[in-house]
Amino acid sequence: MRVQREGTALGLSQIIDSLFAHTRLAKGRLTSALTVQTEAGDCCPYIVQYIAMYATDTFFFCNKLIAGVGNALRLYEFGKKKLLRKAECADFPNFVTTIHGSGDRVYVGDVQESFHYIKYKKEDSTLYVAADDTTPRHVTSAVPLDYDTMCGGDKFGNVFVTRLTKDASVEMEEDPTGGLNLDARSVLNGSAHKTTCVAQFHVGETVCALTKGTLTSGGNESVIYCSLNGTIGALSPFVNKEDVDFCTHLEMHLRQEKPPLLGRDHLAFRGAFFPVKNVIDGDLCEQFGLLNHDAQKRVAEDMDLSPSEILKKLEDLRAAVM
Repeated sequence: MRVQREGTALGLSQIIDSLFAHTRLAKGRLTSALTVQTEAGDCCPYIVQYIAMYATDTFFFCNKLIAGVGNALRLYEFGKKKLLRKAECADFPNFVTTIHGSGDRVYVGDVQESFHYIKYKKEDSTLYVAADDTTPRHVTSAVPLDYDTMCGGDKFGNVFVTRLTKDASVEMEEDPTGGLNLDARSVLNGSAHKTTCVAQFHVGETVCALTKGTLTSGGNESVIYCSLNGTIGALSPFVNKEDVDFCTHLEMHLRQEKPPLLGRDHLAFRGAFFPVKNVIDGDLCEQFGLLNHDAQKRVAEDMDLSPSEILKKLEDLRAAVM
């Protein structure tokens, strides 16, 4: 079953009010037309009326529709003619921007407070925040990497990966109280469980879209991002430690041999908002081919390789992605 949003009926006066208002509240009701297409190809129209806020994102979850409405997460069930609200979680600090789900978890991105891991209890149809992040991030896009890991982009041009530790994930799944005593176990005025940042990189442009996929047939699966300026980039994982050591040493040498034109330190740029972590700058490694012969030979000797071997290695890494 696929949920497709057709549009939003909104008066001109409400549009003007929303442009100049200090809040995201809209006057009157917002009517959104949704079409549900089944596997047999049948289309069933649904009409949803939101009283105060508009839905920022929707996701098909557990044969239900989950929507972010302001700072709340609402779960709707498909009725015969309308969507029926079954659950709501209004524990988000500001504004819901992204929604993803897997199993009985919902991953919600907040406009200022990074990701929140939501647990869904099918027995009593409730939603509660089981884990969140300690670092404030203005999330604009997100994609889940696995059951415990989320990759996101913020409006300041950062791409980051947060992960729930294995112990915290097990405790969240085996919580005997079902989230009833979360307030007693609150940490830093938030959830009892916290995610950790495993990767951080500054791309320099606002990231507006993230997805997983390959750019070539048979290539490695990568995290593909698109920026506000139209840049399309990929973050590809290494498959062996040899490639990690090679790119790490090459990046270290090129920071000295190929400094930026304006004199700014390379690490200062890639860590403009948060220190760069577990990400190697492929654009900088590609600058090896632009060095003069003496510089290439000097770098190759320090790495116990020849310039042709380094160029061939870079070509193989590039071909594995695109």
